[in-house]
Amino acid sequence: MDTVMTASTEPTDKRSLRRAFVASLSGTTLEYYDFAAYSVAAATLFGKLFFPSGDSLAGTMAAFSTYAVGYLARPLGGFIFGRLGDKLGRKQVLVFTLLLTGIATFLIGVLPTHAAIGGWAAVLLVALRFAQGVGVGGEWGGAVLLSSEFGDPKKRGFWASAAQIGPPAGNLLANGVIALLAAVMTTAAFESWGWRIAFLLSGVLVLFGLWLRMKLEETPVFKKIAEQGEKPKAPLKEVFTREPRALIAGILIRICPDVLYSLFTVFVLTYMTSELGMSRSQGLTAVMIGSAFQLFLMPAAGALSDRVSRRKLYAIGTIAAGIWPFLFFPLAGTKSYLAIAVGMVVALAIHALLYGPQAAMITEQFSERLRYTGSSLAYTLAGVVGGAVAPLIFTALLDAYDSWLAVALYVLVTAIVTGIGVALSRRAPEDEPVVTSAETVEVAR
Repeated sequence: MDTVMTASTEPTDKRSLRRAFVASLSGTTLEYYDFAAYSVAAATLFGKLFFPSGDSLAGTMAAFSTYAVGYLARPLGGFIFGRLGDKLGRKQVLVFTLLLTGIATFLIGVLPTHAAIGGWAAVLLVALRFAQGVGVGGEWGGAVLLSSEFGDPKKRGFWASAAQIGPPAGNLLANGVIALLAAVMTTAAFESWGWRIAFLLSGVLVLFGLWLRMKLEETPVFKKIAEQGEKPKAPLKEVFTREPRALIAGILIRICPDVLYSLFTVFVLTYMTSELGMSRSQGLTAVMIGSAFQLFLMPAAGALSDRVSRRKLYAIGTIAAGIWPFLFFPLAGTKSYLAIAVGMVVALAIHALLYGPQAAMITEQFSERLRYTGSSLAYTLAGVVGGAVAPLIFTALLDAYDSWLAVALYVLVTAIVTGIGVALSRRAPEDEPVVTSAETVEVAR
């Protein structure tokens, strides 16, 4: 391994810690509400509204392509905001990312469709989706550090999980809002204008998130780095030249959980409606049930990783992720809603076992002074080869082979890749000698 973690600062007061936990959780919830609202709409609506075609498959693929744009934009957010987070501080950057994502989502809510402005509708949708991705790409690393750098290093798995709860909470909120709108409206009204309400709500939610973040202080870790004059001048360059193994491990660790999440929160909606002939509301409800369980399972998994080896726990979750699709799809084939709902709860529970400790596992790969940049790059670059292309690949595989087996095999391959990442990852810092300097220490392999 090329680097050793630096000594962490002492835990701060409980009031600041609680504020940081809530701000991290609420901020990522709001940003992933925005992201999830688009994901649901892409799977169920945007094909016909923004990419009309006589071929339903082509429309769905086009909608999923803009879904992928949000992931492809994340590395840019990681590059820009990760660098700024290590140079300017966590708090200031997180205000920028929240504003960017929230404004982009609000504008999607007022965007004219193809019927009104033709091809420009798709162009503008892609541009706003790109802006969403840039904001989310810069958000995750800072949100993780916001809670974990205020907390006790020995409980990093639990405190860092605050940011991890955001995606299922945002997904639950977005699915709930869209399901409610679809239930109280006629299909024609919902597809005409009702879906816009879910995006317009983002404006109100962003104001709440900004209020929380503006009340926070900078994290103790960054304060210490700034006081000692050890802020990096070129954090991007240092991550690539001094901590490449940490970056590679962080990227590989992310891939399978991203693919698994895309399968059971995005593609499964299309599969249930097009292949199984079930209603949109049934699919949304199943995703909501699984996401509700994740709200509790993720912090529990994070806390468990503080007590047992994080690497072993992650390895167990990765094995389960590779196996479960081979069991889920036969369950789904029964067309029993109960069986499908249980299958999705199990799938998202497996995802929680990985995603709960993931934030701590990735951030502790990097030294403190490069932690925002390194973790943001690992998170966002993994998204490009993981979650970004997963719905497209799932759709293409199902169309080409007309069998769920190809989809399950793809997930298995990504599980093997993530297993390699776990093998490359470093041990938790409490298992290693304490280093007193805040500078990166080069260690011979």
